[in-house]
Amino acid sequence: MPVSGEQLLPFADIVRRGDAERLWTGQSLLVEPHAALAHAAGAGARIPMGTGVTLMPLRHPFQAALQARSLAALTGQPFVAGLGTGPEPFVVSLRGQRYASPLTAVREYAGIVRDLLAGKVVDLVGEYHAMGGALVAMDTPPVELGLGVLRPRMAELAGELADVAITWLAPPDYLAEVIVPALAGGAERAGRPRPRVAAVVHVSTDAPGRDHERTVLAATHAHLQAPHYADMLRRAGIDTDPHDLAKAAGRLIGSGTVAVGGADEVLRAVDAYHEAGADEVVLSTIGIQTLDGTRASLEALDTLTAARRSTR
Repeated sequence: MPVSGEQLLPFADIVRRGDAERLWTGQSLLVEPHAALAHAAGAGARIPMGTGVTLMPLRHPFQAALQARSLAALTGQPFVAGLGTGPEPFVVSLRGQRYASPLTAVREYAGIVRDLLAGKVVDLVGEYHAMGGALVAMDTPPVELGLGVLRPRMAELAGELADVAITWLAPPDYLAEVIVPALAGGAERAGRPRPRVAAVVHVSTDAPGRDHERTVLAATHAHLQAPHYADMLRRAGIDTDPHDLAKAAGRLIGSGTVAVGGADEVLRAVDAYHEAGADEVVLSTIGIQTLDGTRASLEALDTLTAARRSTR
């Protein structure tokens, strides 16, 4: 969660110089992510960007489509508009009630965003969302619709609707055996290509005094306590105990769900995600950022990108 637009710029430089393909950010409750990315674009970061993910209850789908298209226009580059429902307490705090059917809520919301971005007139009064109208026509680079997926039914829906399926804490084996087949099944039923897969992977690189388990826990503690993440990890064979999060973090390390160690070890874990079906692997240094700050995050990414360059 950046606290200033300037904080994003050195991360954007990694993409600008060709060492990574896209600058990703998640939902921030400090500086709003679209505003932060627009600041970076205005400061010269004319690079591909993506959100993985922004939370649906915060904005109407018309606004979501407009903000995504605006960033494609401001950067002159493709943009991935990743969407997700958010945890149930967050949904209730904004809507006053939960989504009785998150799948229906996502289908309506994502369908509106997709059609608006395609230049269509939308006429929908749904169970959760309504839209009557269209975006004013504008020629921009493409905007891809992304959906956060954890479990098979949402993956099937992403297969029907999305351009990109975005995973978070999904182990490689689970990605290969559950998520990718579900995406393919949904896409086949809809008669469309399978969405690309962007897997967000937390990393912790070796550094003096760095405790990988502590770093992983700093990145994942909130998700490890969320029922929908616990259920997904249980399906993947990783039990999580909310009363012993350190042990859960250790299991994430042991299963290859997160990537820790020297540059070669981290990149082997990244390659395992590619082999499992990920088309794009998003390196998240949020644990390093939380404990050691921006300079340490950048040092980790510089180490990893230099190591990757040397193997090409």
